Amino acid sequence: MAADLKYIELCARQIAAVATTDKIIVEKSTLPVRTAEALKRILENTGNGVNFDILSNPEFLAEGTAIADLLNPDRVLIGGEISERGKLAQKALVELYANWVPLEQILTTNVWSSELSKLTANAFLAQRVSSINAISELCEVTEADVGEVARAIGADSRIGSKFLKASVGFGGSCFQKDILNLVYIAQSYGLHEVADYWEQVIIMNDHQKRRFAKKIVETLFNTVSGKKIVILGWAFKKDTNDTRESAAIYVVDYLLSEQAEVVIFDPKVSAERIFADLEYLNTRTDKENRELVTVVKDPMFAFADSHAAVVLTEWDEFKTYDWNQIYADMLKPAFLFDGRMVLDPDKMKEIGFNVYTIGKG
Repeated sequence: MAADLKYIELCARQIAAVATTDKIIVEKSTLPVRTAEALKRILENTGNGVNFDILSNPEFLAEGTAIADLLNPDRVLIGGEISERGKLAQKALVELYANWVPLEQILTTNVWSSELSKLTANAFLAQRVSSINAISELCEVTEADVGEVARAIGADSRIGSKFLKASVGFGGSCFQKDILNLVYIAQSYGLHEVADYWEQVIIMNDHQKRRFAKKIVETLFNTVSGKKIVILGWAFKKDTNDTRESAAIYVVDYLLSEQAEVVIFDPKVSAERIFADLEYLNTRTDKENRELVTVVKDPMFAFADSHAAVVLTEWDEFKTYDWNQIYADMLKPAFLFDGRMVLDPDKMKEIGFNVYTIGKG
């Protein structure tokens, strides 16, 4: 957060240094709440007579679908000052978006509401993921099926079906950062119960990653030491090479701590990125990681004499693999752990795999 504010301040001072006419400054990124206020204080104290109007226009783009999200947004949010000049600045940005976005989908608010809405939107989405993941653990011990539970509650129009797919946990740059930002804001105002509520979303997400990794160890007869485990997927979601806060990093780190020999494949993530992610955790040295980890470019050559296959990113191509051949190449019993509910567990069992799927008893 401090680094974000540092660069925002530098940017504001550079704008102030070169601006000779009145300007509208649009704050786009996920930034700490009250960034617009900080910008305004810096810009208004330059003493060069230029007027600056600050708008908050957070982006609601998802990786892998960013262009589609830009062209067909659920809504566009524009926050500005409650003043005549502030309204004129908002109107200018509204007219820009109105070229392709219906006016009823362009919402105008005050700056505080706009900045807080971005954090809250990501927090609510992450909350749904952690909620269904909490239910997935209950499903496993009661022999329920979290997919059936999600379908049942998702059919309720008050709830809806999006972000109700159980998984090994959410990742990416936004959810965790924005929730922690929300926690920080609540704590700074002494709202400790509010802060604890939102922090629990992060705690549940971390728990889901740990319990999935522990399940692998427990299933493989309580030890993975010296056992070859093939990891399919490193990015935090399909159709991106972004690995920030990917669940795969933490699951593999746990397996390495148990001395597993790990082979990793991801169609978009480089070996350098994978080793950098592991080194960043500072659990082991890069040399130690490289002794236990192999990154491959063709997964079909990775399964020979392996004990388990683990799906950690929902890449569509994993469904197209020759799983009969994969099973034939693996040591028996052959274990398959699906952390993204990508593969048909019944078909995998018919092939011969011992299958563990998140949220299935």
